[in-house]
Amino acid sequence: MFGLGRLTHLLFDTFLISMALSGIKRNTGLTPSLRRIPNKDLRNLVRVWLETGEWLTDFTVVFLGRSSFFERIR
Repeated sequence: MFGLGRLTHLLFDTFLISMALSGIKRNTGLTPSLRRIPNKDLRNLVRVWLETGEWLTDFTVVFLGRSSFFERIR
C-alpha cells in the first residue's frame, strides 16, 4: 500500500505540522482543544504528537543555536 519512502514523507510532513503548531502555541498561546476529541485513545495520541512537535522544536533551536551559520539577535 505505502512504500517506505512515501511513509517517511508522510511522517515528516505530520511532524512539520506539529512543529508549526508548537510555534503557534509558544508565540500566541493558542493550542488545539483536545477536549473536543471524544475518543480518549485518539486524544492521547494527538497529545503525544503535539508534545513530540514541541520536543522537535526545542531540539532544532538548540541544534541551530550551536551552528555558526545562525546568530541570536535580541
